[in-house]
Amino acid sequence: MSSPEITIIQQEEITLRQQPKRIADLVSNLKHTNKIRLRKRANYSPFSGEKQENLSSWISENIKKKQCVYFVENPCISDLGKNVCMCGYTKEQHMAMAIRSQSFESKDSWNVKQHIKEMPTDAFGDISFIGLGPRIGKYVRVSSDTPSDVLYHLMTEQWGLEVPSLLISVTGGAKNFRMQMRLKNIFRRGLVKAAQTTGAWIITGGSHAGVMKHVGEAIRDYSIGSIKDSEVVTIGIATWGIVHNRSSLISATGAFPAEYLLDEENQGNLSCLDNNHSHFILVDDGTNGKYGVEILLRTKLEKFISEQTTVKGGVAIKIPIVCVVLEGGPGTLDTIYNAISNNTPCVIVEGSGRVADVIAQVAHLPVSKITISLIQEKLRTHFPDTFDTFTEQKIADWTKKIQDIMRHNQLLTVFQVDKDDQHDIDVAILQALLKASLGHDHQGHENWDHQLKLAVAWNRVDIARSDIFTDELQWKPSDLHPLMTAALIGNKPDFVKLFLEQGVRLEEYATQETIINLYNNTDPSCLFYSKLAKVIEDERLRLEDSNNFKLQLHHVSQVLRELLGDFTKHLYPKPKNAERPRVSIAVPHIKINVQGVTLRSFHKRSQSRAPCTMDPVRDVLIWSVVQNRKEVAEIIWTQCHDCIAAALACSKLLKELSKEEEDTDTSEEMLSVAENFEQRAIGVFSECYRKDEERALKLLIRVSEAWGKTTSLKLALEAKDMKFVSHGGVQAFLTRVWWGKLCVDNGLWRVILCMLFFPLIYTRFITFRTFTTTPCGAKKMQAMTCTERLQAFFMAPIVIFHLNILFYFGFLLLFAYVLMIDFQPYPSWREHVIYFWLFSLVCEEIRQVIYDPDGFGFLRQASIYINDFWNKLDLCAITIFAAGLICRSVPATFYPGRIILSLDFVIFCLRLMHIFTISKTLGPKIIIVKRMMKDVFFFLFLLAVWVVSFGVAKQAILIHNEVRVDWIFRGVVYHSYMTLFGQIPSYIDGVNYSPDQCTINGTDPNKQKCPETNDDNNQTAFPQWLTVILLCLYLLFTNILLLNLLIAMFNYTFQEVQEHTDQIWKFQRHDLIEEYHGRPPAPPPFILCSHMYLFIKQVILHEPAGRQKQLKEKLEKNEETALISWETYLKENYLQNHQHLQKQSTDQRIKDTSEKVTSVLEMLELEQAKRTGLMENKLLFLEEQVLRSAKALNWIVNTLLENGFGAKESAPVIVSSKFDETDLRDTEDSVKIESHVNARDIWYPNSNITRFPVPDEKVPWEVNYKIYDPPFYTALRKDKKYYDPINDSLETLSKINYNTMDGNINRQSFCAPYEVIDGLPLNPVGRTGLKGRGSLCWFGPNHALHLIITKWRRNKDGLICRKRSRKMLETLVIKSKPSEHWALPGGSMEPGEALPYKLRSILQCDFWLTFQNMLENGVEVYKGYVDDPRNTDNAWIETTAISLHFDNLDDPHLHELKKNLQMHDQEIFVRWQVADQKISLYASHKYILQKAVGYYHAYY
Repeated sequence: MSSPEITIIQQEEITLRQQPKRIADLVSNLKHTNKIRLRKRANYSPFSGEKQENLSSWISENIKKKQCVYFVENPCISDLGKNVCMCGYTKEQHMAMAIRSQSFESKDSWNVKQHIKEMPTDAFGDISFIGLGPRIGKYVRVSSDTPSDVLYHLMTEQWGLEVPSLLISVTGGAKNFRMQMRLKNIFRRGLVKAAQTTGAWIITGGSHAGVMKHVGEAIRDYSIGSIKDSEVVTIGIATWGIVHNRSSLISATGAFPAEYLLDEENQGNLSCLDNNHSHFILVDDGTNGKYGVEILLRTKLEKFISEQTTVKGGVAIKIPIVCVVLEGGPGTLDTIYNAISNNTPCVIVEGSGRVADVIAQVAHLPVSKITISLIQEKLRTHFPDTFDTFTEQKIADWTKKIQDIMRHNQLLTVFQVDKDDQHDIDVAILQALLKASLGHDHQGHENWDHQLKLAVAWNRVDIARSDIFTDELQWKPSDLHPLMTAALIGNKPDFVKLFLEQGVRLEEYATQETIINLYNNTDPSCLFYSKLAKVIEDERLRLEDSNNFKLQLHHVSQVLRELLGDFTKHLYPKPKNAERPRVSIAVPHIKINVQGVTLRSFHKRSQSRAPCTMDPVRDVLIWSVVQNRKEVAEIIWTQCHDCIAAALACSKLLKELSKEEEDTDTSEEMLSVAENFEQRAIGVFSECYRKDEERALKLLIRVSEAWGKTTSLKLALEAKDMKFVSHGGVQAFLTRVWWGKLCVDNGLWRVILCMLFFPLIYTRFITFRTFTTTPCGAKKMQAMTCTERLQAFFMAPIVIFHLNILFYFGFLLLFAYVLMIDFQPYPSWREHVIYFWLFSLVCEEIRQVIYDPDGFGFLRQASIYINDFWNKLDLCAITIFAAGLICRSVPATFYPGRIILSLDFVIFCLRLMHIFTISKTLGPKIIIVKRMMKDVFFFLFLLAVWVVSFGVAKQAILIHNEVRVDWIFRGVVYHSYMTLFGQIPSYIDGVNYSPDQCTINGTDPNKQKCPETNDDNNQTAFPQWLTVILLCLYLLFTNILLLNLLIAMFNYTFQEVQEHTDQIWKFQRHDLIEEYHGRPPAPPPFILCSHMYLFIKQVILHEPAGRQKQLKEKLEKNEETALISWETYLKENYLQNHQHLQKQSTDQRIKDTSEKVTSVLEMLELEQAKRTGLMENKLLFLEEQVLRSAKALNWIVNTLLENGFGAKESAPVIVSSKFDETDLRDTEDSVKIESHVNARDIWYPNSNITRFPVPDEKVPWEVNYKIYDPPFYTALRKDKKYYDPINDSLETLSKINYNTMDGNINRQSFCAPYEVIDGLPLNPVGRTGLKGRGSLCWFGPNHALHLIITKWRRNKDGLICRKRSRKMLETLVIKSKPSEHWALPGGSMEPGEALPYKLRSILQCDFWLTFQNMLENGVEVYKGYVDDPRNTDNAWIETTAISLHFDNLDDPHLHELKKNLQMHDQEIFVRWQVADQKISLYASHKYILQKAVGYYHAYY
């Protein structure tokens, strides 16, 4: 065993001996650590109780570990006196069965596969790092052969991790290294930002060193500075056998938590786990001290996760993976190479050191410039300490791998900290993924569509704006509809705004199917979801069907009408001829698979249908509002036409939802959003009112068909939007309504004089509004007749109001007169007048209940009536009056009847307060009184506690066994209450006690019972000191504390209402104006005439009511359209002004200043970094110039020597030891040689063979490559009848005839005669890194036939599609089931075959001969060498490519071909593919296709 392994084992033993002492010392020094752990155990409950048992049970059944079951002593360590097994563990660490005596007697050698077995794991649970804070992670010890699907299930189901939308695999240096402070900060900030914004998993090696430590510290810094509850998922995949202090993690039943000590000082060659990672997967292969065990499992797991599909923000995508490289050594280069080979994008952080810097510094060079000497120089620079260990073969291997990496530059992104357009690595990570998606199997627009899905899933609108929505690509709005749905469902307002900017019109987008789909994806946590589910459940029960019903818009309408109010009509009426709903799931929360064809076809179907309602923008707005999505709702509102009504309706919806919302924070947020919409309505209305008052007032009373046939004013009133109602324009409208046709500048005294002496209305004493508005908007004066003047005056609400006040005072005076002076046993005529008067009041109340101009229905109208406080007071007064009238009509109850009527008079007087609400002075005071009444109610509750407690205690101490209920009430409540006002009982202290004032036995009903006395001296027996103390305490708390509390409450209420007095008065003013606007003009009792008139007109003659026209007006279609357009125009002005004001606000200015300062600091740092690197760039430039000069001098010297000028021995030495001769050689000749790339892949396909590294410059046989020693590989082709021998013996190979027909085998090359050395032919292109024939059948050329079957790409109209003025082709491609690549139809030709086997497999048998005849008319577009990964130094593929083009869709040969194609074969897939340069084809088939496309001058 090597010395590092010996050191590790010694370190393990030392650690085991020293660990208890160190832990004891640490705990003694950090006394608070135990408290923290105990607090963690008490508070931490993710896996407590039943969950822990379920986790333990599942892990025991599914997760295994590996352990050595056969002890074989390692001779290397045995010499040192250690009993260590070949697995690396000591004898004591083995199980009993592994160290039994017969094991030592066995002669068998130790074998990993045989002597390491799997068994249930014994280390899993939660991990807590001692002394490093309360953070708790999760860990598990797994076998190195654990399937990836089991680990994925563990992470997502058992650990409860959310499926990621991105996988960030961070790799690099495993040892600690230093980074520039600026680069370190940028890396940490950007990595966490990328994970945070995308919901990514970060996977590292998990140890507390190197790049893993940097990632952990980044997560730590984020956790400290973050105020969010969500944490970044950081998964460490480490080797179990190299984990220091791993014994503390072992627990057969699971540790919750296991206490782990991070001890870097004594870890030796082992590694500690990083305390900032959230999850650990510890990979065990049964060995100890062996690094790199986890690499294979990590690679498989990452690949498995990247093949899963996740739904992020409504977008279904395969989980993308990106590799981030920091620093690193040789192993890191292999990781990058493997990632690139698997189409995994890589981000190289330049400036981090070693491998990362080597790749970053050559990334900008063409592959031809990346030479062995260049890489050698880079290695000498970046690996100064270990450069001597790099052999020539290793340097060649590095060069080859770096060249292959650079050939996939679309998968490589270099993050440069000093680059102007890159400041954070999160942008580089996301841009790398977007750039890598260009190379995937997408074509044309579908490729950009995939990129946009990634951006939406990650919610990175900045990436979408900068990299996707560019001038190069024009998006069709319909193509963005699926992603618009995803953005709405995922609550991504930035993308919603972006899509609207890119031309998405909500009128086209919001079809009926789309709206239903949005409601089907309502967030289950919102209140609207539960209300909608309840409506559907009620309908299911009503129809007595046990199944759930499919969501329809009329279900949504029911909930919306419940929220908006019954004064609106249904927004989505239920179809009259609607069929019985089909069975489905009620309001399922379904994520949308935007990536698939299903949703795209759904949107295509939706586009062919007309929108379901009159206002699709309103439908999307409502959907966003009911889910309390503020940003989305505000963006959608900007697209509304009827914007004032929309804003007020949104305010109403949110306020109603906030009343039922249980979560206080959500409720407050709803109210805040509602207030914001109210402010928007005020802003737009203010713009309109400033421009044109008349048109603005029309907006208030215009009937909005889109919002339930109601008006903006009604919505504001129902939503209690006081600020809107108190707006000057609204108040001006109410004032106009209040004055009717009278001019508002008439004084009130003029109106009263005209009421008292009505002929004045025919004079100029009072003026009328005689202007009418023409359809053109002009005002025209109109003369009024005497009758019209009289009618206009007495129909004005202000006149009706004052007439009612005048007559109401008369009613009260008459009522008071009757009660005090003229209340006879038989009613007088005055009392009959009161009865008649009251009857008219009752009729008016009945009219208010049944009068329904808006068609709400009797129940709704009755509900509106009864909810008004003053109507309740009227009903109470009328009911009591009726009770008093009945009592006074019966002689026995005559007096009680008078009492009842007297009390009723008080209620009628209180009714006067409603009249005073119109007064700007008294109105707010009445509101204050109403609010204070609520305060008094709560105060009385507190007061009653003290009154009753003191009264009972006093009564029990003073009076013995009082049985009279009335006197008990007096003593407990009345006396205690009167004490508050200074009426203290005289006997409470025993001083003023007098037996004459009370009765001893309680026999006198008019006297209270005497206090308990002594029998001897007839003095009071109760403790006087106690009653005095009780009285003092009672007065202290009631008179001083509670009464002052009441005063404070009154003061607070007064201040609160006083601040909003004007708004409240203006809001409540509307109720009175509306009441008298719709009230008959005659006051009671003459109002009966008006009632009779209305009854005849509406009930008998069926004429409609015309009194509400001023508060609700339905406009003509043209006028309404013009009005809405005008409103929309002014809305845009408001938004511009609002945006300008926001920019001018102090907060925004401070924010802008802060951003500018930050930008300046970044520019200064960038400039400093540029200056630092300027010298290096100059040195590199100087080095390049010296190299060019040396090349020129070398060329001059060689030319002179060739022409006989001087001797070669005397020529100066130009080549420095720093440069290789290959740097100075003219490379023009090598450029002309076409090199192969696929034939030099490191891994030979379908085998475990690794090629010898062959960099580009060493491919030609003419170039000297002294170290070239490729392995020999020849596969046994049992699937073929004929093939060349599998060995390289000269005797066998000498029988093969090369460069000619060898029997029926054609060994002639299409290129040129090839050279044969030692019986083996040489590849005409050059070295491949492998000898033998590989998996090919023949040494030398293996001939193949490939077909390019094409037709013109056509649109739906049958016209040929063009791109950049060139026609577009479609070609036929195939893919076998085990392969991952599409290819041109064809394949290798067996001797005597006319068609390849793969071509025959996709054609019907009876069509083969016909197809051969068709090929005779084809065009040969290529004939020669094929760059195939199966090629070797001695065997290669050459093909003949024939183009078969069908110019016309009606071509009979094309129909015949389509008819005989086996398109649905289970082993081979066939499809037509657009011929494009982005098409991904096998090997060099893309080059062959390009030849055919060029032949037809088509687009490529």
